[in-house]
Amino acid sequence: MRTDNVLTVRGLRKRYLGRGGVQANDGIDLDVSAGQVVGLLGHNGAGKTTLVNQVVGLVLPDAGTIHLDGTDAIAQPHLARERASIQAQANVPITGLTPRRAIELVGRIRGGSPGLVRRRASTLIDALDLGPWADTPAEKVSGGIARLTAFAMTVVHPGRLVVLDEPTNDVDPVRRRLLWQQIRALADDGRGVLLVTHNVREAERVVDRLAILDHGVVLADDTPAGLTAPLHGSLTVEVDLVPDVALTWHPAVRAGTNARGRATGTVSAVHAADVVGWAQNEVEAGRLERYALTPASLEDVYVTLVGDGQHAAADAATPGTGAGEAA
Repeated sequence: MRTDNVLTVRGLRKRYLGRGGVQANDGIDLDVSAGQVVGLLGHNGAGKTTLVNQVVGLVLPDAGTIHLDGTDAIAQPHLARERASIQAQANVPITGLTPRRAIELVGRIRGGSPGLVRRRASTLIDALDLGPWADTPAEKVSGGIARLTAFAMTVVHPGRLVVLDEPTNDVDPVRRRLLWQQIRALADDGRGVLLVTHNVREAERVVDRLAILDHGVVLADDTPAGLTAPLHGSLTVEVDLVPDVALTWHPAVRAGTNARGRATGTVSAVHAADVVGWAQNEVEAGRLERYALTPASLEDVYVTLVGDGQHAAADAATPGTGAGEAA
């Protein structure tokens, strides 16, 4: 795998004075190397989209430097846009086109030869299981198919850096897995991938490194193994709650989140057997619907760093549109 940096961000700052003085980015450092998927994880409003818009030259930072494939992205934003491909939060309207035509059209606009673009579009359509809708007018396809089409439009003729802002929104679980495979394939082909998400569990499956962003600040930046290392020896306890029945955790459990009928906590592995016994008794008594114990995950790291209140916005079980993200 190549290790040269495709993206280098240092000391990036951006403040929106017209929004009550929102500090969207506050001294961000970030690297993305060729052949690497770097996740940018944070709740809505953490500053993810503002960072992305600066990287691709759509927003001017107040301070800091951005180098994209050897180009000063601040001084030469037009070159940054040439060398990066971005899938934005909102799908590009393709009214009047079919998914296939839209994918091929973007490939040609980005400089791909007709034959290469046709072959690449067909490959992506097959890989993402878009065949049944490939030649259907865009007005008749679902939101999930439109989202997959937007991804294919982004990567049909990709730049050295591929930026994906919440690419799995509205995508069904089966095709979501196909999408992750294609994201991994981009990196394996030597592209640098910056994956913007607030879905903790999905990020864990595909990233090589993960930067956790909160209120415009990078709280942690490491491999998934490095981030979870401090939690080795801990287990996550997840329980589905019975409506109108209060939860009383086993004394060995450290309470975590509690929202939407599901609660999580952590427990030392040495107390696992005791907690399983407690949970089984609670289920049999009708005070819990179900329970599960799993090794500590990035979700636990995220909650530890960001806190329970923000975690509710980043709940992996709830697909987010990110449409309300101010920063």
